[in-house]
Amino acid sequence: MKANAERIEKNTVLLEVEVDAELFSQAVNKAYRKIVKNVNVPGFRKGKTPRHILERYIGKEVLYEEAMETLVPEAYLEAVKDTGIEPVDKPQVEIVQAEEGKPVVFKATVQVKPEIELGQYKELEVTKKSFKIEDEDVQKELERLQNSHAKLLTLDEGTVEKGDIAVIDFLGKIDGKPFKGGEGKDYSLEIGSRSFIEGFEDQVIGMSINETRDIQVTFPENYQAKELAGKDATFTVTVKGIKRKELAQLDDEFAKDVSEFDTLQELKDDIRNKLIQAAENRGNFLLRRELLDKAVDNAVVEIPESMIEQQIGQMVANMGNSFARQGLSIEDYLKYSNSSIDKLREEMRPEAERSVKTALVMESISKAEGITATDEEIQAEIERVASAYRQDPGEFRKVLESEGSFGFITESIIKEKTFQFLVDNAKIIEDTNLQAAE
Repeated sequence: MKANAERIEKNTVLLEVEVDAELFSQAVNKAYRKIVKNVNVPGFRKGKTPRHILERYIGKEVLYEEAMETLVPEAYLEAVKDTGIEPVDKPQVEIVQAEEGKPVVFKATVQVKPEIELGQYKELEVTKKSFKIEDEDVQKELERLQNSHAKLLTLDEGTVEKGDIAVIDFLGKIDGKPFKGGEGKDYSLEIGSRSFIEGFEDQVIGMSINETRDIQVTFPENYQAKELAGKDATFTVTVKGIKRKELAQLDDEFAKDVSEFDTLQELKDDIRNKLIQAAENRGNFLLRRELLDKAVDNAVVEIPESMIEQQIGQMVANMGNSFARQGLSIEDYLKYSNSSIDKLREEMRPEAERSVKTALVMESISKAEGITATDEEIQAEIERVASAYRQDPGEFRKVLESEGSFGFITESIIKEKTFQFLVDNAKIIEDTNLQAAE
């Protein structure tokens, strides 16, 4: 087989492929053996019609078309490999010659990965943010632990207070008419969680069990359901029950109950160390992101439209999966937000284009610097991931290979090493103004 690749536009390649005549003859014979089993020719048992009779009966072109359906894709993939091009979309194929006794000749026009003109990506100057951990940060984490391990007491009487969980029925109306999504039964609402519209929870405070009250609220102007945005609503709320948290005392016994430590001080020290590590990780993350952003901004590339469309499609699919986990569909979201799939895709376009460019720049840097994943690194990563999923590394590797997912391990290693390369070759300035930890 012969293959030649010619770049006819910036991101478009024309492949000219010539397949040996003998291979075409073999493909035609294979096509004959397949088709003859399904064609009834008078005077012959099914599957026993000689080829020259079958050709006169159905036409030689039918055999050629069947042969080309397998021959061309296989030859195209081999040509892609031989020429080293990297297609990003399906090819448009034009058959130039297909006749027994002669080589098959076809052309394939396909969009390929664009050429990246890397700008500066070494010696980039960035400031690394540092985050200080205060005693109040440790105290907040302790209180979070205290709340998460609190006992819930069901009250027989009393009124709703901030921090309580009120079990409520509610019905919302706008201009006296109920609206979709505005009704709930036996809903557990933590007062102070801000999970409802601003002002709603504050007006539940003070209500007693079995009390019904009308609550007035206004939907935010930027509310996701456009038909409700900025509207005044009245919710009729009935408190059916009150649950109150009973917090444990912050002492050594608490530390023993919620952790591996014997004293409250040991627990505090552990919390502080973890917060310091989290702050360091956050600083490193922001540093990497800034370095990558600068490298991407400095690069020049013309991205094929097909790559952007594919990325948008993936983003829409991810959004749909996220909604599905919440029992919604993307159609529901579009209806509530008074939008359309075309509008949504257009809104996603800038992010999709940036995402594609970022991936291309990262790949180009790793290639330019010869960054690869060694067998030892791949095995170590497989063992790490397998351990996280409590699987045998050998069996896990086999699963990755059988599912065609092995490349993801290699790609993740190269990506991590490329990030580290950017950091190692950057001019990093330590920020002397410590940021408050969030």
